[in-house]
Amino acid sequence: MNTQNTDVHTISPELPAMFDGMKLAAVATVLYILVRCLNLKSPTAPPDLTYQDTPLNRFLLKSCPQLTKEYIPPLLWGKSGHLQTALYGKLGRVSSPHPSGVRKYLPMQDGATATFDLFEPVGDHRTGDDITMVICPGIGNHSEKHYIRTFVDYAQKDGYRCAVLNHLGALPNIELTSPRMFTYGCTWEFAAMVGYIKRTYPQTQLMVVGFSLGGNIVCKFLGENRTNQERVLCCVSVCQGYSALRAQETFLQWDQFRRFYNFLMADNMKKIILSHRKFHGHSSLKEYYEKESCVHYIHNVNVPLLLVNSADDPLVHESLLTIPRTLAGHLGFFEGAVLFPQPLTWMDKVIVGYANAMCQWEKQKPPCQSVPQSESSCAEEKS
Repeated sequence: MNTQNTDVHTISPELPAMFDGMKLAAVATVLYILVRCLNLKSPTAPPDLTYQDTPLNRFLLKSCPQLTKEYIPPLLWGKSGHLQTALYGKLGRVSSPHPSGVRKYLPMQDGATATFDLFEPVGDHRTGDDITMVICPGIGNHSEKHYIRTFVDYAQKDGYRCAVLNHLGALPNIELTSPRMFTYGCTWEFAAMVGYIKRTYPQTQLMVVGFSLGGNIVCKFLGENRTNQERVLCCVSVCQGYSALRAQETFLQWDQFRRFYNFLMADNMKKIILSHRKFHGHSSLKEYYEKESCVHYIHNVNVPLLLVNSADDPLVHESLLTIPRTLAGHLGFFEGAVLFPQPLTWMDKVIVGYANAMCQWEKQKPPCQSVPQSESSCAEEKS
């Protein structure tokens, strides 16, 4: 009878322990990456503020608690600018309301047709005054975007009339009536909307609000001509980059994945435009960017101006920012406890809170401190 020798291999008791150690190391590595990518170790804090010590600014800090209160984003993902930006880009807002408005059409001199949506207040303003917010949305956006609807609904309930510009070519059901669409810094349509509001409501005062690209447009509009600042109480700009020429350089870099975001924005623009090669007669892209950026006009703005930016905005390089900012991505600013964000964002609350404080200031300020009256006129009045 043939017998076969069988080899019996025994596993060293150290091997399972080694595999367990590798698993633990892998889990630890993943957790470390998540903590770093999600910025989970970043402490919550109030926004950084840069301002001059004036009676108006002291009043605003006292009357608008959102400017000094701790900003608390959702714990698990809210400290990541990329996730804040992605959620804004895909959802806009959660549980977005549907405010009721009327669409207005304004023929332009070059044959274009500007449109904006007008939303009347659903209650009286706390000061009893007639206040209209003139709002310019972000790139390729309009009044039907979720973040705009959420903000308008909140402002309406606080007694504000809202006029929201629809960028030329952005509304899918409105055809262009001229071979022109919106650009980075063209203020024509916004000026037409503001002019309509001033003519239709001669007693109203204006609050100017711009989001992202819209922030550039409204600041440039106010700085282009001093008459544009008439009847304007204040302006709020959120998440803009101020200089397109300087921003263009950073969009070609992979830092903060800006090159990827640049691709996404370009792809979105392809869906809006057909083919418009000439930009208002500019000889080059550099000249166009240079002339369309509000950075060359903003020094002419004399009305109170609140500039809000996020330190982790993947679309705005930190070298462009010398102003207050917090951690909230691009137009994100979501707040919440652990996982689910609240329907209303910090951005919505700070704009309306700032507007309310400005209205209260206008009601109770000394006559010599009228905006944008100069200090010399105050001295003359006191003498």
